[in-house]
Amino acid sequence: MPRRHDIDALRALAFGGVILYHLGMYYVAGWDWHLKSAHAAGWLQWPMRALNLWRMDLVFLVSGVSLALLQRRQPGAAALLRERSWRLLLPLAFGMAAVVPYQAYAQGVAKGLVAPGFGAFLLRYFSGGPWPAGAFDGAHVGITWNHLWFLPYLWLYTALVLAAGPWLRSAAGRRLRAAFTGSRGVRLLLLPALPLLAWSLLLFPHFPPTRDLVGDLWLHAVYFTLFLYGWWIGLDAGFWAEARRLRRTSLGLALALLVLYLALRAGMRPAGPLRLLPRLAGDLYAWAMLLAILGWACHALDRPRPWLAWASESVYPWYVLHQTLIILLAVQLAPWRLGPIAEPLLLLAGTVAGCWAATAVIRRSRWLRPLFGLKPQAASAASMSPDSFSGLSRGA
Repeated sequence: MPRRHDIDALRALAFGGVILYHLGMYYVAGWDWHLKSAHAAGWLQWPMRALNLWRMDLVFLVSGVSLALLQRRQPGAAALLRERSWRLLLPLAFGMAAVVPYQAYAQGVAKGLVAPGFGAFLLRYFSGGPWPAGAFDGAHVGITWNHLWFLPYLWLYTALVLAAGPWLRSAAGRRLRAAFTGSRGVRLLLLPALPLLAWSLLLFPHFPPTRDLVGDLWLHAVYFTLFLYGWWIGLDAGFWAEARRLRRTSLGLALALLVLYLALRAGMRPAGPLRLLPRLAGDLYAWAMLLAILGWACHALDRPRPWLAWASESVYPWYVLHQTLIILLAVQLAPWRLGPIAEPLLLLAGTVAGCWAATAVIRRSRWLRPLFGLKPQAASAASMSPDSFSGLSRGA
């Protein structure tokens, strides 16, 4: 099977969207985040909602595609799980120890619940606290993984799919997969959204997002469903041809559903069961947008590009580093009072420059590479051959 350049590109673009979203979280008014700019604006809630409904869904879906493509090259479940564990859990542990703590420190200081002094904070952080209630996200357990929550979730879904491999390859499993990948036309536009609607009806009212892994049942149901969809479609040429054929229709449907969703959010305050109408409209919009993204990516991005090899390897370090860089730079820029245009532009430029420079060092260091989920240099070079597949969603 030829190399899927569109999946390489989608992975890089999806995580680029995550970086922009986290930058936006610093500026959107009314939404809780680690820090808030003096220039926070309420109008940002609307574009942020439009992105938030599918941004992580896309990341998990592409991660499922990546697992399917990786299994073609490394079919042994036990060996593959060992490799995934090494490339997901080691960066998680390193990130929680060396990258994330500054985020918790800055949040605690901003709230007035942590005394200034990063060294003293680290000594207390590594000993598990205790911390004042609400000092930072995760203070109740003493430590936090903040934006790195994606890594344990991805490890869990990878382990589940690999463990369920015998059933998924059974006659019943193949029929379920064929029902999804064999959908065409209106069925493909609507039927895959039905589980998402069911999770919103059954789980969303009782299990709000926590990203703590243990009690996050609604998000687990949604993200694992999308991960499984990705695993199913990874090697299915018929699905990709249909997604490409439907790309205009699915994009038009997504935009119409987005208008409906925003109208419901802005104009309705329903009670009882009707209170879930905006959530259900958001689920339909999310699937239509995901299908449109897959179709347009297959149409426009499935070709070699000079930047893809660099992006495929660099996206993991960028993911690990970006949020801490955003918060570090935000703390440094806030006293300058640069205004609502210059400040976010400088913050974005500084984050990009910092990720770029740090990744250039990481990629050249055999000691740092595994801490950021990268393969050894020789293995990484080999994985870039035209008939292989590697990158963040293969490693995170």
